[in-house]
Amino acid sequence: MRRAALRTVPLALLALAPLAACGEADMADQARAKTWDKNPFFPREITMRQPVAGTVPRIDPARTAPQPQTISRALLDQGRERYGVFCTPCHGQDGRGAGMIVARGFPSAGNLTAEPVRMASAAELYDAISNGRKSMFGMAQMIPSADRWAIIAYLRALQLSQDTPVASLPPEDRTRLEATP
Repeated sequence: MRRAALRTVPLALLALAPLAACGEADMADQARAKTWDKNPFFPREITMRQPVAGTVPRIDPARTAPQPQTISRALLDQGRERYGVFCTPCHGQDGRGAGMIVARGFPSAGNLTAEPVRMASAAELYDAISNGRKSMFGMAQMIPSADRWAIIAYLRALQLSQDTPVASLPPEDRTRLEATP
């Protein structure tokens, strides 16, 4: 019996040893170095370090990209994809302002195919996407600048596709449209 007790005492002390190391340690109250502090630990004695070779910089989505000079198929495809992610919930796939959020009680979104929006410049649309308008929130921090321009390019194509008279279509498109059930 005494032997068993002698074995358990060292094991109990060993189990309690890590608790002795805790003391008054407080993770919020510890030594730290500021960016420009002198630090003898590093070779140049400065705290701020150069990024590791190959580090990819963080892209600021609010940084402005120039407006594209030409509209390509790739730009329209990118705009369609981004419109589907960011605009469709409120404006709907057709841009008429009846997305699923509106169907669930959110204030009616603007009709992007209406005449005032058609007449707005690309810069005005870019500003509306970036900073918001009426009940629309600004999206500059969520949608990178290049994607905002792509959305505008797609929006212009979407506007052209709405309410276009069939007679104004090229003959091959008219034939294809009439053949669709």
